[in-house]
Amino acid sequence: MAFRKNMKGKGKKKPRTISRPRVCRFCADRKITIDFKEGRLLSPFITERGKIVARRISGNCAKHQREITLAIKRARMMALIPYTATQLQMVG
Repeated sequence: MAFRKNMKGKGKKKPRTISRPRVCRFCADRKITIDFKEGRLLSPFITERGKIVARRISGNCAKHQREITLAIKRARMMALIPYTATQLQMVG
């Protein structure tokens, strides 16, 4: 324990990158409505493997991320969006 305590804070430190906060596109433009029937609106929030993109990556606020997730799940149930990557290959 004492050895680790002495090593704390030594060595090279990485320079911090400054990033600007992302603005939720649905908060910025109130005209856009989240609907499970619109596949083009939901497709940027799904990876090529079929996973839902995280909020910190997509830049959505918590409220709209929950709505996006629910819309994606509903679209999957209605077979508008595929579940997995193998289904993506079969469709395309």
